[in-house]
Amino acid sequence: MTIDEIRDNFALLEDWDDRYRYVIELGRTLEPMPEQEHSADNKVQGCASQVWLSKRLGRDGGEPVLNYLGDSDAHIVRGLIAILLTLYSGRTPRDILATDAIAVFDEFGFREHLTPQRSNGLRSMVERIRGDARQALAAAS
Repeated sequence: MTIDEIRDNFALLEDWDDRYRYVIELGRTLEPMPEQEHSADNKVQGCASQVWLSKRLGRDGGEPVLNYLGDSDAHIVRGLIAILLTLYSGRTPRDILATDAIAVFDEFGFREHLTPQRSNGLRSMVERIRGDARQALAAAS
């Protein structure tokens, strides 16, 4: 699924209960994360729920590419992770740093519909991935 498909589906749903159900459905599409990946190193700090992001560095020709698995103990957060990974996983560090995920989530209306704790957790996930991208760029140069 692409971010444009998610955007189009979101636009069709006017009621926030339906939008939340859709986000939870997106969370069910996440690739399963192996139990050993639920580690302290992969745990994202700053989230009210338990959140794990595991990174794999690959190559696309000469450029590094970051691939992610994500998981959470909260259904809605799994959906947010699914949207985030649609934006970022499989992308180069430059693409990641050029993509403003918070602006995309704001466009979807999440700023008004997420609790402050969930918003902080979302920012923590975005910062974790952007930090990984900065590290990968520094290592590649």
